[in-house]
Amino acid sequence: MPDLPQHRPVLVGTAHNGILGAGIRLEALPEGHLLHVLGAIVPAELGQELAKAGFAKSAIREAGFRQWFVAGDEPLPPASIYALATALAGKAFVMDQSHGRVRIRVSGRYSRALLARGTAVDLDAAVFPQGRSVMTMVGHISVQIARTGDDSFELTVLRSFAESLWDELRHMAASAEKDGGA
Repeated sequence: MPDLPQHRPVLVGTAHNGILGAGIRLEALPEGHLLHVLGAIVPAELGQELAKAGFAKSAIREAGFRQWFVAGDEPLPPASIYALATALAGKAFVMDQSHGRVRIRVSGRYSRALLARGTAVDLDAAVFPQGRSVMTMVGHISVQIARTGDDSFELTVLRSFAESLWDELRHMAASAEKDGGA
């Protein structure tokens, strides 16, 4: 009988984590959970339902018109996802995207400069405050960028593009550091 496919995190090992100079850090985040929620529900109401279902540590990120990603570091059992889908029945649909997307943290004083080399999104804190997210392109790769702190961003990318995005970020980081963040 052939072996069944085994889950293998895409960005594992020390080669995929670390400080790239004094002002930029790239970090592969745990492949916990990522749920795609679609429907006529507002984030506050979604947050209440997430809290009731035990997803208190999950972040809600806008992913388009009436679409959100619910992201967190912990894997979720199918029963928890089913319970959330049942609670949202009639208001929204829930699709588990945990297996198909990867999250990468970009942080440090030159993080904005690094991301500015790959996207046209204005990441100034006055325009793009903490908690804000946007679907965009970094180079040729579709990503969601979420601001998670003053100098910290989380990028969510399709699993099959994760290594390409990582390589692109490393290349842009070297360039941003060389130019002093300009």
